[in-house]
Amino acid sequence: MSHPPKDPFWREALAPYAQPRLARSLLDLATSVVPYLALSVLIYATLGVSHLLTLALAVPTAGFLVRTFVVFHDCAHGSMLPSKRANAYVGGLLGLLVMSPFRRWRHDHAVHHATSGDLERRGVGDVPTITVAEYRARSWWGRLRYRLIRTPLVMFGVGPLVAMVIGPRLVSVRARPRMRNSVLATDVALLVVVGGLCWSIGWQSFLLVWAPPALLAGSVGIWLFYVQHQFEDAYWQDGAGWSYADAALRGSSYLKLPKLLQFFTGNIGLHHVHHLNARIPNYNLQSAHDHNPMLHDVPTLSLWDGLLAVRLKLWDEDSGRLVTFAQARAVAEPSQTTPSLADPRFTNTSL
Repeated sequence: MSHPPKDPFWREALAPYAQPRLARSLLDLATSVVPYLALSVLIYATLGVSHLLTLALAVPTAGFLVRTFVVFHDCAHGSMLPSKRANAYVGGLLGLLVMSPFRRWRHDHAVHHATSGDLERRGVGDVPTITVAEYRARSWWGRLRYRLIRTPLVMFGVGPLVAMVIGPRLVSVRARPRMRNSVLATDVALLVVVGGLCWSIGWQSFLLVWAPPALLAGSVGIWLFYVQHQFEDAYWQDGAGWSYADAALRGSSYLKLPKLLQFFTGNIGLHHVHHLNARIPNYNLQSAHDHNPMLHDVPTLSLWDGLLAVRLKLWDEDSGRLVTFAQARAVAEPSQTTPSLADPRFTNTSL
């Protein structure tokens, strides 16, 4: 796994922002976890009153769940609380709310930070992305599967179920003991908690309270992760030309959201700052950006830009940008470079 250089140029400038403040961190917890749990109780209270009100409450509840996930995410980076042990303990508890095993998620996300934008090390914590040449080399079935994965209905509809419910429950038999134990311990704890709630309020009520906010939050979370690294002038390089700083400053977007949405998403739209120094707590990201001019000349997306970015599907190595399927079809000649994911049994070059 690659790591940032020992003496990166940004370390001294960003060091003051990479210090968590206990009072501010506790406020983050109080303005994320507490409202999420309180609104969940309120949703349960509305079940016998109005299902329309129940669904309406699901929207702010989902917003606070997204914010809770950002706090969980900061604990994984060791940036939420001053103590490493406290980050692990709080992160483990929050993992039950977001249904993710803390230790394994922390490991996979660290791999993502160390490999983001590297064409030779795709596959861990990334939105599945292949090149135009790799797509051309696939069979019709391989292309169909990729198209389905990148279809918004699947990515943002089925995706939350896979990302929140199914994927985190599974563990490879070849996984290291710590990773396997993290998954199994979380699964057992969730079985007890969810089973207890279903026994006490009924499984139908539990699903009505939990599912709408969780699935909506999951869809928003996947979209956020998508636009953080999937935009037209994104950064992808092979291993030899890959740079940690370039991956952060050119391959991570600055998603400028309205203040309310920035609150619910825990400032994670300032993703270029986060990728340059993951030890900066979410509440310091804006200040770090504002006071460091080196962070200003970065890919900046509006909310509308982020929504439009969902059209982009393939990395075109010739033009160095993400393109739509239609734009890929318009390329007259396929790349002569042998794609790393190509299946030699298929040579059809039509899209």
